[in-house]
Amino acid sequence: MKAARMYYEENRSQQEIGRALGLSRSNVSRVLAAAHDRGIVEIRIHDPSGRDLELERQLKDAFGLHDCRVSDVHGNGPHLQKTGDLGARWLVENLRPGHRIGLSWGRSLQAVVRSVPEQGGLDVEVVPLVGGLSSVDSEITGEELVRELARRLGGRFQRLHAPALVTSKAGRDVLLAEPSIESTLSAASECSMAIVGIGSRDVGSSAAIIESMQLTEEEFEQFTAANPAGDICARYFDDKGRAITGPTADRVLAVSLDDLAAIPVVVGVAAGTDKTRGVLGALRSGVLNVLVCDSSLAHAVLHRTNNA
Repeated sequence: MKAARMYYEENRSQQEIGRALGLSRSNVSRVLAAAHDRGIVEIRIHDPSGRDLELERQLKDAFGLHDCRVSDVHGNGPHLQKTGDLGARWLVENLRPGHRIGLSWGRSLQAVVRSVPEQGGLDVEVVPLVGGLSSVDSEITGEELVRELARRLGGRFQRLHAPALVTSKAGRDVLLAEPSIESTLSAASECSMAIVGIGSRDVGSSAAIIESMQLTEEEFEQFTAANPAGDICARYFDDKGRAITGPTADRVLAVSLDDLAAIPVVVGVAAGTDKTRGVLGALRSGVLNVLVCDSSLAHAVLHRTNNA
């Protein structure tokens, strides 16, 4: 304890400590190492970029991710804003000329897009992964975010002139037969990278999606029996990451989870512990290989994983 206080609080050299305590310099070094090993001394590294590098390492190890960004936030801090900023920085760092970027929708994606600096002149194309969502605020729909990201990057974009949700499989099939819709969805499935929001069952817009499908009582019971955990692009999955088929899948106009899994880089973005179940299911689905989240959500996901 004496050696630790002299070294870390009084900024005295190991040679000075050795003389004061009657120890050799090598013994002082061993004493300081023992202080750390026994928990007498704790060392924290505060990354000026606002990242929690240890949580990033744990998430990459636990889920085999290619990359991870965790915003270091505490208490009631701006979780979404900081997570969006990290997501935007990741995008700018990894974007290359000729890339085609697919976007889903949601507040997490909006936070990312708003944090992308206006650069201009980049040879990239932005495409929607899902149709328009009338059940959510217009500023977080895929069409709006696709257009805004393309504007900030100075690239091109495509439109998907169709709703994301319909009330029947027959209606969806009619729309899929339209050449312009088929062409856009085909382009979406051939992206260089995709950035997607992650929904958690009964949280925010994920609940509105189900309501907009106008499921019958029997169809809703079938959906509930599948134990949905969350969704990506309005495609639901269970706690093990398995796609949920049936009425809810038949009424969505978007890329499938299999389509997403075939894209080389898929970045999932989420903030807040209420997204824990959805994010964990998404990580188990094999769709994501990059995760951007906040530290509270990262802790919650790892805790649930370790206690499963």
